[in-house]
Amino acid sequence: MRLWWRLIRFGFRLLYNELAFTYDWVSWIVSLGAWRCWGRTSLKYLGAEKGAHILELAHGTGNLQLDLNTQGYHAVGYDLSPAMGQIARKKLGRSGFPSRLARGRAQMLPFAAETFAAVVSTFPTDFITAPETVREVYRVLKPDGIFVIVPNALLTGGGLSERTLELLYRITGQREGSGSRAQVVIEWFQPFQVEVVEERCPRSVVIVIIARKTR
Repeated sequence: MRLWWRLIRFGFRLLYNELAFTYDWVSWIVSLGAWRCWGRTSLKYLGAEKGAHILELAHGTGNLQLDLNTQGYHAVGYDLSPAMGQIARKKLGRSGFPSRLARGRAQMLPFAAETFAAVVSTFPTDFITAPETVREVYRVLKPDGIFVIVPNALLTGGGLSERTLELLYRITGQREGSGSRAQVVIEWFQPFQVEVVEERCPRSVVIVIIARKTR
């Protein structure tokens, strides 16, 4: 089992780095085409006005950066992977948007306190629940700022494709913790005021965590 989890972690590391160019394709397959819908469920909970500064942690290939810019936000992206940064910059450039992207670890954010009206992260790895990450997000959020996390989504169609992919999610450890145990989620994101909700996408249910910074 220890070897299995090492292989899983190695596979994800490749996907986020050397194989980052396959990420959008892989995401489309494992979501049965609903990946963009899953990520966009976060947008309705940002609670920010047009022009507000929004930070995205683990921006990946830049899809949500495109959405944030399209909605008129001052979007900033932060990711550890240089490969993801290159892909995201190209996407933003082709769409005529500025690429306000930085590279680093979420546990050490290079931003001043109370800079952002909201912070968002869709399908992050386990860095998102690290105490250091939570403290940093709390620090850079404005009073009453919102931290929105989309940890996972559940396929609900019931067909062979859905059942096969759900099995794949389970054996790769993506059906544990986030979204399934509300009390644990609340404890992870202290001192935020936390709510866990569900959103609907084609043949799936998306888990959304909304954490509000208290004054």
